[in-house]
Amino acid sequence: MAERQQWGSRIGFLLAAIGSAVGLGNIWRFSYMAYENGGGAFLIPYIIAFVLAGVPLMILEYALGHREKASPPLAFARIKPLWESLGWWMPVVTFFGINLFYTVIVGWCMNYFVFSFDLSWGNQTEQFFQDEFLQISKGPFDIGNIVLPILAGTAFTWLLCWIICFRKISSGIEKASMIFMPILFLLTLVLVAWSVQLEGAWEAIKKHYLSFDFSKIDVGTASGRKVWVDAFGQIFFSLGLGFGVIATYSSYLPRKTNIISGALTICSVNCLYSFIAGFAVFGTIGYMSSVNGIPFEEAIKGGTGLAFVVYPEAINQLPAFNKLFGAVFFLILIVAGLSSAISLTETLTCSISDKFKVNRGRITTLFCVVGFLGSLIFTTQGGIMILDIVDHFIGNYALIIGGIAECLLVGWFLTSIKMRRHIDEVGTQKLLPIWDIAIRYITPSILFIILGVGLFNEIKAPYEGYEMKALIIIGVGALLLTYTLAFILSRFSWKNYSRSVNDQQ
Repeated sequence: MAERQQWGSRIGFLLAAIGSAVGLGNIWRFSYMAYENGGGAFLIPYIIAFVLAGVPLMILEYALGHREKASPPLAFARIKPLWESLGWWMPVVTFFGINLFYTVIVGWCMNYFVFSFDLSWGNQTEQFFQDEFLQISKGPFDIGNIVLPILAGTAFTWLLCWIICFRKISSGIEKASMIFMPILFLLTLVLVAWSVQLEGAWEAIKKHYLSFDFSKIDVGTASGRKVWVDAFGQIFFSLGLGFGVIATYSSYLPRKTNIISGALTICSVNCLYSFIAGFAVFGTIGYMSSVNGIPFEEAIKGGTGLAFVVYPEAINQLPAFNKLFGAVFFLILIVAGLSSAISLTETLTCSISDKFKVNRGRITTLFCVVGFLGSLIFTTQGGIMILDIVDHFIGNYALIIGGIAECLLVGWFLTSIKMRRHIDEVGTQKLLPIWDIAIRYITPSILFIILGVGLFNEIKAPYEGYEMKALIIIGVGALLLTYTLAFILSRFSWKNYSRSVNDQQ
């Protein structure tokens, strides 16, 4: 059997892992959630979620891939063969359920990067985004035509993914991460320094970002309990837990590895990045609010509305260098999004390679072509609505189930004691037994609560007012199709099903 590839350096692995975690949501989701949920007070449930769910599950995924020297499907199969299909669901759902539309959003960012050089979006940024750029149709079943600029941006994104993932892990993803991540951090710091000096920026930051409205996190109220659920959900999604990426990346590490410090570094840098990026968001929107004389509440939006409507509008009103500011902002989004898209591609191609022992270059080429063809549906006029529904169902259900499966598999079937023993043996730091309690009881319980809240809200009111038919066909259909594909893959025999060297432990 050929020797498994390895990272060229520990810093290369950490930068790649951080790049997979730091994505578009760190920039446009965290800031809006903080604004909605008590400003600085939101950091309390967020930090608690970091400790109780984020770090324990990150250590689990890190250790799982490292112990088995395998992608999630093979790791699951070795521990509990009947669970192999769930191990497949993680890379399948992240590639076909997330990466197909994620690359399209990166394509949007590429278009807006070009638009920023002459502010092509004009003064009516919302109208431009919806009617001229996306050309949104009447509903998710009204697919319409493919929008050529979006198609071009998406194709270029997949091309970059192919170029980087085609090569060996040390000469492809590692080298790209060594370039991308310093650029991302540097550009973000430049944007923050620029934003906080704008008129009205600090007033908005102090009032809406760093203020503490403790009433918003009161667990005695329904709205307060929702904030806590949102905080745990944000930690889970922001770190990319349940994606299978960290397990895949850690499988390329050498035997002697400090798993605890690595996991803490990935989690800490990711969350710190979200917090720092928030200063740029609140500062820029605070400036726009001050200049236009409108309340901050009317200026801010979440998600794609923040990046492609509010920010361009704010950029229009900057006193100087607005084109450069726009280029820097959208370049940040491109780098953050591309680093995540690369990791989602690698997770599936590694899993396929583990099972069928096929050439890495060939399987990467195949799935980048398949991925591009699958992305076409999201480049149409109805694409954003299909994207919204798929994102909602995958994020709220599939990834949560993946996280629960990991906790049950490692906590109960392998037993967390064996995994903790492995972590202690390969590193210089010892993992406290409290981790066993977190993985067996606390973290899965929290994930079950998040899953239950999501299902309750689904029954209570259709998501974003979509027809129930659309939610079932597109959202539930995406879940069923991805699991069906995962189940089919699990039925094939392994070309080289070698047991882990740790099985005797």
